[in-house]
Amino acid sequence: QVQLVESGGGLVQAGDSLRLACTASGRTFSTYAMGWFRQAPKKERVFVASIDWRGSSDYYADFVQGRFTISRDNAKNTVYLQMNSLKFEDTAVYYCAGRTSPLVAGSPGEYRYWGQGTQVTVSS
Repeated sequence: QVQLVESGGGLVQAGDSLRLACTASGRTFSTYAMGWFRQAPKKERVFVASIDWRGSSDYYADFVQGRFTISRDNAKNTVYLQMNSLKFEDTAVYYCAGRTSPLVAGSPGEYRYWGQGTQVTVSS
């Protein structure tokens, strides 16, 4: 069983940066691809970014547009999402998710493990 705990959310102004972190329990973290999703009020959960088990391949949603970077530190069982040039429309609850596959993926159904989420609010 894998448990995921997100941190790093908060209230920022448009143009600011935030770094989210997700720490996983369990010895098999380094064998899983990880991802970030987000869900705005009254909207579906959508894909943000994914990283493979080694951190050598990543995949982003189009709306990221080079502003976000996903990375991982397997020694710390942690995956990060660096978010720069934040916009009002980035406001959402951000969820960390883990696969049982080492490869990146962009659909929520391809992820087995989920964190509780961390709120990111961007004021305009």
